Amino acid sequence: MTNNLCYCLAVEKLLQLEIPERAQWVRVLLNELTRLNSHLIWLGTHAMDIGALTVFLYTFREREDILRIFEQISGQRMMTSYFRVGGLALDLPLGLFDTVQSFIKVLPEKIDEYENLLTGNPIFMNRLKNVGTLSAADAIAFGVTGPPLRASGIDWDLRRDMPYSSYEKFKFEVPISSDGDVWARYVVRLREMRESVKICQQALDGMPEGPIKADAPHVVLPDREKMKTQMEALIYHFKIVTEGFQVPAGEVYQAVESPRGEMGYYVVSDGTAKPWRVHMRNPSFATLQALETMCVGRLIADVVAVIGSIDIVLGEIDR
Repeated sequence: MTNNLCYCLAVEKLLQLEIPERAQWVRVLLNELTRLNSHLIWLGTHAMDIGALTVFLYTFREREDILRIFEQISGQRMMTSYFRVGGLALDLPLGLFDTVQSFIKVLPEKIDEYENLLTGNPIFMNRLKNVGTLSAADAIAFGVTGPPLRASGIDWDLRRDMPYSSYEKFKFEVPISSDGDVWARYVVRLREMRESVKICQQALDGMPEGPIKADAPHVVLPDREKMKTQMEALIYHFKIVTEGFQVPAGEVYQAVESPRGEMGYYVVSDGTAKPWRVHMRNPSFATLQALETMCVGRLIADVVAVIGSIDIVLGEIDR
């Protein structure tokens, strides 16, 4: 979903679209749920690699709740096309706020449960502390972003420092650590999960009313009812579906704070309905470059802990 948002924001910049406030707040809510979803997968698989199988079962229990929320919103568990250029595909369904509220109300207790199993566990601590150390200078040199960068002492988060989708209206802390080891990356992500819960709560409490699509009939598909009763809406629907929409010539780079770090889209338009060039800046590809530095002088068994701590996705790397 974060990938989809980043591309939408880039194209919306080229189009100079004004996105309704409600659509922006919904994007924030769903992106923080996506961050929680990603961190739950990371924590469960990382703990399992170290030998703590129980945590894997617990985190995937909560992840399933998030996927059910996504399915309730869009009919898709992965939310691949809910964010659209110009806003959202659909408004939120009735009862969605209650479902999300119930989930974020109990999640902090679940995070406490994970920490009770791991944070004070001497075996887990020995496998993570003083392992895979990455200095702030090396992190910057390799282009590391996200939790691994903040765990090395660099206080940088695009949601706060280069806000998008109305993130500037939300209050949250950016967890950092100066230790730079596997343990620090574990602690930073757990604290990030708690901050994501706070952001979700703010989104629920302050969700504005209004439209969920920009007023741009040449770009955004018209409402189904208008399409059935207004000839102009029917024509726009036909042209957008069959030909797409033209984007003014120009170039733009848009970055967002994905769960793994800075995800950026460089988009070049030649004025047609198809982009002339699109290049993705994925955080895993850059972070992986630091693996060798973090593993120098360590045991082969430590490599498993280090790879887990940087939370790579091979689809972002082997492409």
